[in-house]
Amino acid sequence: MPSPQLLVLFGSQTGTAQDVAERLGREALRRRLGCHVQALDSYAVANLIREPLVIFVCATTGQGDPPDNMKNFWRFIFRKNLPSNSLCQMDFAVLGLGDSSYTKFNFVAKKLHRRLMQLGGSALLPACLGDEQHELGPDAAIDPWMGDLWEKVLELYPVPHDLAMIPPGVPLPSRFTFQFLQDVSSTVSEEPRVASLDPPGPPSEFLPFLAPMVANQRVTGPSHFQDVRLIDFDITGSSISFSAGDVVLIQPSNSAIHVQQFCQVLGLDPNQWFVLQAREPGVPCPPGLPQPCSVHHLVSQHLDIASVPRRSFFELLACLSPHGMEREKLQELSSAQGQEEFCEYCTRPRRTILEVLCDFPHTAGAIPPDYLLDLIPRIRPRAFSIASSLLVHPARLQILVAVVQYQTRLKEPRRGLCSSWLASLDPAQGPVQVPMWVRPGGLTFPGTPDTPVIMVGPGTGVAPFRAAVQERVAQGQTGNFLFFGCRQRDQDFYWEAEWKELEKRGCLTLVTAFSREQKQKVYVQHRLREQGPLIWELLDHDGAYFYLAGNAKYIPSDVMEALTAIFRKDGGLSEPDAAAYLARLQRTLRFQTETWA
Repeated sequence: MPSPQLLVLFGSQTGTAQDVAERLGREALRRRLGCHVQALDSYAVANLIREPLVIFVCATTGQGDPPDNMKNFWRFIFRKNLPSNSLCQMDFAVLGLGDSSYTKFNFVAKKLHRRLMQLGGSALLPACLGDEQHELGPDAAIDPWMGDLWEKVLELYPVPHDLAMIPPGVPLPSRFTFQFLQDVSSTVSEEPRVASLDPPGPPSEFLPFLAPMVANQRVTGPSHFQDVRLIDFDITGSSISFSAGDVVLIQPSNSAIHVQQFCQVLGLDPNQWFVLQAREPGVPCPPGLPQPCSVHHLVSQHLDIASVPRRSFFELLACLSPHGMEREKLQELSSAQGQEEFCEYCTRPRRTILEVLCDFPHTAGAIPPDYLLDLIPRIRPRAFSIASSLLVHPARLQILVAVVQYQTRLKEPRRGLCSSWLASLDPAQGPVQVPMWVRPGGLTFPGTPDTPVIMVGPGTGVAPFRAAVQERVAQGQTGNFLFFGCRQRDQDFYWEAEWKELEKRGCLTLVTAFSREQKQKVYVQHRLREQGPLIWELLDHDGAYFYLAGNAKYIPSDVMEALTAIFRKDGGLSEPDAAAYLARLQRTLRFQTETWA
């Protein structure tokens, strides 16, 4: 391989940025360009001054914040003492991954692009702003941008005259080879979910804590359309600590039936063992995979066979296919011209990797095991707002989980991997352990005892506010105002008895909206408007903080519209001044949101 000339750095809390970064890396190798792909916080950022060509792939989280594996880099790159010509030798491009339903859409990518130019970097292209809300997903912006990018890059680094570009239909070498073991000692058993019984630091993604599940209780009524669970974990003996607003990350497993189907269609023996060997020296094996490892462990706990595949999956699958008709169809689905058909076949009905492999059996049966880790992404952890306080429930961690299940045009209902897996676990049937670790969330609450907080949490969005209310009441903090919305009082009013008891004690002001209990639907934004004078008084005179948690599609815009109307009606502000007031609340973190698509 040529020496690295292109550096691709990615930052994201999900696998999307890494997937795009690796796609860029493969495209570079096809053009005979040496390339190195790395997470931002694992890269020695001081070395940037010597990099000639860098592509940054970054997502935006929370209130326009960088993701966790980018925060150290972010702090360094915005140091005020960096010379304005620090990166004058570097050509760069920034690819952003965002969701236009969020207020600060692709804020990190935009800000990074400006900062790199301030430090003397030369932008090859304007920043690419991928949007999850687009019908074709982020690829709608990424595809044309990548085409322009490679034109620019090949001007700087043309393919050597004695070499040709590797055609798209030819597979690149796999990153790893599988060395299958003929004789495995009987002392080797199925691998544990945690790499160390005595981890050197707090639990993390690659050294999670195996938390015993204490309770798994459905908290929605029997006639309610959604199964929502309150799940309680015992964290005794761990170094896990958390505050209100923090989130817990949980590593799920594939279902036994899906593991069986996958092994069957690929002709794999789940009981076979292997060791991985990297093709390139110095390349570490995937974190979390033991050596040696069984096929069953790889498929059940590492390969995300229940995820919806991306185009890169079809590109590589087409390269590996020995079957003419199947290969032709896969090439069509992976092409830029076939994106409407790709969406119709895969994205819109949410068809999974396993289902695609079942649809292309001749290809699936011929996949060399060496390509499994290139073809299928690893299972990503899922984040849940912590719904309890250690001050009230010592050594316990509770979450509120809506079990994801919905119907598309496919016969089999779509199910969320993690929520369905959690719902299937029953501690009453025997010990259940769940791999987890904690990280800071997007909500931070004021520490001063006399600062009021206004919390708006419809549905399961109320989870982080239960932790906040418990913590604040335990610390003697007053001024707790909760706006909660659900469909019906007797079906999905989470923690009703707890809220009522706190109301009775004078520790909480609760305002409810039950949308289906009257002819005209009433939502939390309607209750906010009704309480306009109180909201204005709390924000403008008492310095209150305002919090919102819930679905990103409609709630943020509806609530911000209600607030702006309150600022105009009850605060007497003009429309521009009301918008500026809201922006100031956001800038000073007195308006915070945690929403999800």
